[in-house]
Amino acid sequence: MKMKSTIVLTLMLAVGAMTHAAAQTVSTNDNSFDMTNAISENILTVAVFDFTSQDESVRDLGGKVAALVNANLSAEPNLNIVERAELDKVLGEQEMTLSGTVTPDSAAKIGQLTGAKVLVTGRVFQAGDELILVSKTIGTETSRVYGEMVKGASDASISDLSEQLAKKIAADIAEKGDTLVAKVDSHEDRVAEIKKEIAGKKLPAVSVKIAEQHFAQPVIDPAAQTELSLILQQCGFTLVDDNSTNRADVEITGEAFSEFGMSKGNLKSCRARIEIKARDVASGNIISVDRQTSVAVDLAEHIAAKTALENGAGELAERLLPKLVK
Repeated sequence: MKMKSTIVLTLMLAVGAMTHAAAQTVSTNDNSFDMTNAISENILTVAVFDFTSQDESVRDLGGKVAALVNANLSAEPNLNIVERAELDKVLGEQEMTLSGTVTPDSAAKIGQLTGAKVLVTGRVFQAGDELILVSKTIGTETSRVYGEMVKGASDASISDLSEQLAKKIAADIAEKGDTLVAKVDSHEDRVAEIKKEIAGKKLPAVSVKIAEQHFAQPVIDPAAQTELSLILQQCGFTLVDDNSTNRADVEITGEAFSEFGMSKGNLKSCRARIEIKARDVASGNIISVDRQTSVAVDLAEHIAAKTALENGAGELAERLLPKLVK
């Protein structure tokens, strides 16, 4: 299968993020190592959009408030903020803008394009002698929305009001982050769920070949292939390869790649994409075609890259394996 990287995907990789689906790192006796890994699991990527400001008296304040809120949120250690210039480029490819009209319905698509798990937007308006800033914090995976508001005199400092609002937004994300992002299943959870779904059915012999690259360099031990093969084996499927005497009933082929996203302190984030095809060998029919993008964080870049591929392979396995049984 030939993979075609688009401009949007390249930009997504450039802003690729430290998300809730952070790397599961092998445990050690080094407490500081464990603490750093725990911190990485709580880092969320946030994109701040322009606030609407339709009233004539505040018409030029929407973009300024968004920029100030963005700057204040950037100081939060557990938030990774998508640069507004990069955000504009990514959305520009889709003829979208930094508009305050972001809705829960459009949040999922924007999240996929930018890698952001949380979107922030809102309104600026004047009511009598008061200047009011209202924000919406939207989870791109769950569509959950939380609102906050600050207000002051009509001549109040925009800088001060924006700082107050940013603190409220940061508190919401910290306290309610679990409701803003989708639950990430562990490897063990995935295997258990797949076993339930295929229980009592005939399992075919399966071969898996997924070519993998990191930074355009071929990888000798493909992480996506390893993870998918492991899940197949743990779920009771017979695995075969070119050296096996048995012939595969189903062939799974595909390609995968990973790239560095960005750094936050000592942590590195990598983004990965996997594309696979499952074919019934006897008939030649395509059973399933699927793809998955995933992100992971770790102290080491290559471990983050491999973990992102493992996460993606796990999500693919949940959808794919039930389709292979009769």
